[in-house]
Amino acid sequence: MDSFAALADPTRRRIIETLAQGPLSSGEIAGRFDISAPAISQHLKALRTARLVRVRIAAQWRIYELDEEGIDELRKWVNNIKRY
Repeated sequence: MDSFAALADPTRRRIIETLAQGPLSSGEIAGRFDISAPAISQHLKALRTARLVRVRIAAQWRIYELDEEGIDELRKWVNNIKRY
């Protein structure tokens, strides 16, 4: 899935906005949404595949944060479009 396809979903955009404030565990992310934890996991998987989010393991926790490289690719694309 490419980054634009991943961002087509409003829940995924909200997850990105949430993670822009700082890293969170999957449980903390799920606690901010009115959908099931497995549904959040599927959204996080799509965002990871699109290289917009990365995960690191800390003890028994999966900590999610924005993937700077993927976000930078989006930023470059938008900046390129802004020139026109």
